[in-house]
Amino acid sequence: MWVSVRANVRVSSAARRSAREALQVSVRAGGFSALVVVGMAVIGISILYAVFYVWLGVDTPGGMKVTELPLLLVGYGSGASFVALFAQLGGGIYTKAADVGADLVGKVEQGIPEDDPRNPAVIADLVGDNVGDCAARGADLFESIAAEIISAMILGGTMAHRCKIVVHSFDLIVSSAGILSIGGSNKSGLKAAKEDPMTILQKGYSVSIVLAVIAFTVSTRWMLYTEQAPSAWLNFALCGLVGIITAYVFVWITKYYADYKHEPVGSLALSSSTGHGTNIIAGVSLGLELTALPVLVISVSIISAFWLGRTSGLMDESGHPTGGLFGTAVATMGMLSTAAYILTMDMFGPMADNAGGIVEMSQQPESVRDITDVLDAVGNTMKAITKGFAIGSAALASFLLFSAYLDEVATFAREPFKQDI
Repeated sequence: MWVSVRANVRVSSAARRSAREALQVSVRAGGFSALVVVGMAVIGISILYAVFYVWLGVDTPGGMKVTELPLLLVGYGSGASFVALFAQLGGGIYTKAADVGADLVGKVEQGIPEDDPRNPAVIADLVGDNVGDCAARGADLFESIAAEIISAMILGGTMAHRCKIVVHSFDLIVSSAGILSIGGSNKSGLKAAKEDPMTILQKGYSVSIVLAVIAFTVSTRWMLYTEQAPSAWLNFALCGLVGIITAYVFVWITKYYADYKHEPVGSLALSSSTGHGTNIIAGVSLGLELTALPVLVISVSIISAFWLGRTSGLMDESGHPTGGLFGTAVATMGMLSTAAYILTMDMFGPMADNAGGIVEMSQQPESVRDITDVLDAVGNTMKAITKGFAIGSAALASFLLFSAYLDEVATFAREPFKQDI
């Protein structure tokens, strides 16, 4: 919140000079916030783990076993979920109510332009973007990352009790590289004006994806190699690759349905020409259609990661294959390995939107408003992409939490717990 409310004015000022500079300012401001969110999740769990490790005398005579220590961290994930619940519901309802209210009063009833300073609801709309899209989405991904780390620590046990922190530490690095790849432009004139912000953001995401694959492979070889199954780390690296591909597919699906350049949004705009009713019907049907592919993608990724983990060669004490559930945990880590860059793209959206409102209220030239309108249109697509990503990661994390719960019951019961997932 602190960053977003200050970046809005700076983006507005940058839009008076060039579209690329406005894009750079908004992306880097969003990137700073995203890196803080992911860093807080990593630092919080690391501090708790270190404190409990020393306080409870882990791996000392009479102390707690290292495999039982992650069970004490569950409260951290529960607290993150509690905060995300109120942030998402409260912030989401507020921002949409303020947005719709401002449009109804301004454009429908009074016939004045969007973000006109004569409409007091515009201020509520601008505040809602910061509350519902910056703070709430940050809390949502914070919860997903925390739940994924802790549940994977429970499922992984001794073999991988440190790997999750390493993965998200790499996330900070690879996402920073993607953010910094979006620099200023030396281009000028018509060529610079025709640069597509969506293409620039996608290039940055591609940089993060490539570096994430490399970092994930290195970290799994470093942290998950075991003499019991020398090739198991490769299977888990492939599980991580499944998660990274899942994230990319989620982004692509949401972009196709939400980007104004593709057919679904065009058909929805065409339906609006015949009235409100056809617009609502077409919009609802399009939303229902959008949810079908992500469900299939999540199902395929969970089954694939489970199979890769189960065929890794790891065996339990009775000789049965194990590692399937941990494979799904690694896939979730892979999906969230670029979470910082995804959150950056999300926070870019409301900053560009609010910059447009500030430009309108301060009566800047039409050319400046044109720049912020283009960034706002791309930002709306990015917000939709992040919502899809957040829901997908939450679905995988909830699967892990259920599995971790069964594992925790078995630990406290001191006997194997039969489960069929």
